[in-house]
Order: sequence, then structure tokens, then C-alpha cells
Amino acid sequence: MKIKLLVSILALSVLTITGCKKSKVTPTPDPPIVDPPVATATRQQLSLDSIFLYAKEIYYWNDALPTYQAFNPRSYTSATTDLANYNNELFAITRYKINPSTGKSYEYYEADPTDTKYSYIQDVTTKNPSAFVASQKSSVDLEGNGNDFGIRLGFYGSNASYVIYATAIYQGSPAETAGFLRGDKITKINGAEYGTNFPSQVSAIETALNGTTIKLEGINSLGNPFNITLTKAVFKSSPIYKTKILTAGTKKIGYLAYARFSSMTNSQAEFDAAFSSFAAAGVNDLIIDLRYNGGGYIETAEYLINLIAPPSLTGSTMFTEHYNATMQNNQATILKNQPLLDRNNKVQYSNGKIVNLFDYTKDPYSVENNTSKFAKKGSLNGVTNVVFIVSSGTASASELVINSLKPHVNVKLVGLTTYGKPVGFFPITIENKYDVYFSLFETKNSLGNGGYYTGIAPDISASEVPANTVMYDFGNVNDNYLKLALNALAPGVVVTGQAKLSAAKERSLAVQSSEVINSDLNNNEFKGMIENRTRRKN
Repeated sequence: MKIKLLVSILALSVLTITGCKKSKVTPTPDPPIVDPPVATATRQQLSLDSIFLYAKEIYYWNDALPTYQAFNPRSYTSATTDLANYNNELFAITRYKINPSTGKSYEYYEADPTDTKYSYIQDVTTKNPSAFVASQKSSVDLEGNGNDFGIRLGFYGSNASYVIYATAIYQGSPAETAGFLRGDKITKINGAEYGTNFPSQVSAIETALNGTTIKLEGINSLGNPFNITLTKAVFKSSPIYKTKILTAGTKKIGYLAYARFSSMTNSQAEFDAAFSSFAAAGVNDLIIDLRYNGGGYIETAEYLINLIAPPSLTGSTMFTEHYNATMQNNQATILKNQPLLDRNNKVQYSNGKIVNLFDYTKDPYSVENNTSKFAKKGSLNGVTNVVFIVSSGTASASELVINSLKPHVNVKLVGLTTYGKPVGFFPITIENKYDVYFSLFETKNSLGNGGYYTGIAPDISASEVPANTVMYDFGNVNDNYLKLALNALAPGVVVTGQAKLSAAKERSLAVQSSEVINSDLNNNEFKGMIENRTRRKN
């Protein structure tokens, strides 16, 4: 359905104080409110207007935005494509609100100051990945759909001397079918050797990953050489990398490595199977590996929290969502232009009228109506300790799980400081083509704690992971991060039931990997926290 764009504008009155010789002050008249011209406006101009006008009402930091006239949204036309112009405008919008603790905008992205840390725009016609593209927000989407090689590469060492590892293999992908595992070392790509000049070589690696075929040579997890050609393919991927039950003395520890908070359709069955096995084995402690998990759906994060939480918490506050004052006071009338879609992305009707995001229920954006309560799921009831393995790629819904459990369970973090994204969003559609993801709300736990914009620091840091260590598959207790996590739960206890690594691999892979570069081309991983639970109310 064609969504009519808002073309009127709400302008704030500006009071200018001027001085005179007698120190008297007289206000100048309020400037007239001038609506942007509509009759002669192009499609692009109307969309530029809409992006700003939506931000004025629903953007979490809308209180810092200037008037329409001062911002002049139609001036963002220097790029060669509509999407690039819209992104440039969104970037400008995100520069206004300054975080007093950093002196930079809340959406300042240190890894790439030319990009936004949270908000973004997506062309829905290219939503599902068709290739590895660094600018994309996901390799496998939140429905579990992939269309590439299914291998994630990491680069460790210095610019002059680095090693390439497979850091993750997507379930169901060509790479998994070919037998690749996390920890496989790659020495050649398409016949070319890599490892001596990272800045000049990374572009060629990205190009190779964006092809339809790729030839990888190296040494596998058994210390044996391989030479494998992969062909890009469509695949369905589970979000769970690995589950295991580890024994440390008398302790039974459940381990789960989770890739993304995908849809409940994609995640629930796998979650239920994992936690049923944990319960059957008498697990009381958990290690949840979220080092590469950039977030996803809040609904799925809530489900994982309820699988971990004890039954006694049922009915108590899990977390709250806080929108801006305009939203909370039900004054964001611009949302009348956005239909409330059902789970199948279909427009909903009530009494012959389209249900919209403004008034689909009473006070939809109040804190009271956006307070999530615990509701125990599954049969694992005795969890007392949870260790989360985290990194700078751990974001959004992952951080929501950690922050929500902290007041109620003994939680420890092992690894590196997380990404820092306590804000979430839902999409705003323009032109029936672009989904705009403004930062819309901040989440806080039951104690009112949130605001981790610079990340959540680990209790046990892995920043000093020693050089000359190798990479291991998920769940292998030789992995340094997992070693630290296990030691936090069972200090000094030897974990049994895990085979020792072969000497061949120790010899072959014992090379510098001190994480000086610590880059894994993960800009294409989705980082976000999408609120899709409103659809449950209809």
C-alpha cells in the first residue's frame, strides 16, 4: 500500500532577544511557519523531508534537533543515489545530541567516524544478503537466510605479519558442508598468499569474499592441509553455533554459542532443545558465548532470558523501554502514516480502517506499557551462575540479556568491552522501499540501570590473551576465552570429556595472533535491537 508521506511541518518558535542603549529588551516577532513546497517537490525531496520530520517526533534525542528551516533537509543531494543522500541526512541528524561523558555525539562510531553507531537506513529490496558486502548489515539475516560462502574470517597479528583464521562457520552454509571449522588457518585465497601487508591486502580479500566462488588453502583443525573451492549458495542457517555440556569436578556446565537473536521461528526450537538437554544433565551453571552476537529481535532476547531465569522471578520486572517525551505523551502523530504490520508483514484493519503505529493501543509508548515481565520458560530451573563470553562485537539484544539478568542472577563477563548499544528501534518505511531505523528508545533493567553507551566492561578481561595462541572451535576448552569462563565457575578444576589438541595443530598454528589487528570484517554483522513485540498485541 502506498504510504502517504507527511508534508506539513511543525516549527518551533524562536525568540530572539536584542539589546538597546537603555538595556531594555524587546522580543522580535516569531518567524512565520513556512511549509515546504509540495506541488513542485520531487520524490527525493519529499523523502528527505520525511526523514527529518519523523526524527523531530520519534528520534530518541529529538530534543536536540533544530527547526526544519535551520536543518534544511532538501540540501542533502550531493550523493549520486537516493539511499546515499538519505544516509547523509540521517548521519547529520545523529550529530546533534552530545554525550556529556564523551564530548561526542551519542551515535559517534569510533571504528568509523563517517558512519552512525546505531541508526541506519536499509533498502528493503536488497534486504536478504546476496553476497559478502562490507556495507551490508548482516551476512545471514534475522530469519536465518544466507546467500554466500558462510565463512567468517578474522585477521590477527600486526599489519606487517598477520594470520587469517576462520572465526565462525554459518550453519547450513557451503563452508560447513565442506567441513570448515572455527580455527582453521587460511594461507591462500584464490591462489594468492596473504599475511604480510594487511592494509594493502584486505581489499582484495573482501573482493574475493564477494565473488561467486572462492578457493581457500590452509591448515585445518587437525593440522592437515586443505585446498577447497566454495561456491556461493542460498542456505538456511541455525543461529546456534554450538552447544555442549562440560564437567568441571562436580559441576555440570552448559555451554551455548549463539550467533544472532533471529526470529522466534528460527531460534525457539534450537533454544528449547539446548536447554532441555541442560536440564536433563543437571546443569546449574551456564556459559553463553555472545562474542560475535550483534543483537536482533527483542522478543527472542526476552525468550532466552526466561529460559535462564529462575521460576521465582515470574511476574517481576525484567526491563523497561523509555521513548522520548513526545512519544511517551502520545504526541508523535506522524506515526499515523505508518501501518502496524502483522507477523507476516501484512497491513492490519480494524472497523475498516488501517491500524497504525500511533494509536493501535492506548498510550503505546509509555514506560508502563513497555515494561517486560519475567515469565519462566523451559525446565532448567536451578541456574545460579551465568558467564557471558563477550567482545566488541557483542551488542544490543545481547547486552539487553546481560543487563536484564544482572540484578537477579550471579552474572560475570569474560572477554572484551562490549559494543555499547542500550537503544533499540523498529523500522519506519518510506517510499515503500526504504526502512529507516532511528534510535527510538533506551532499555533499563529492573534497577533502572542502563546507559552503557561506551560498552559493558568485562569482569575478567581477555585483552591480554597471550601471543602465539591458536584459535579453536566453539566449545573447545583450549580456547582462551572459554578457559577464563570455566575458571570463573570452577577455579583450578580440570574440565573432563574434552580431547587434547593434536601436536600437529600446535606446531602448524602456533604463530603470532596477539590481536593487534583484531579485525574480522564484521562490519557486515547486524548490530541492533528490533522491537517487534507490538505485533503480539493484534
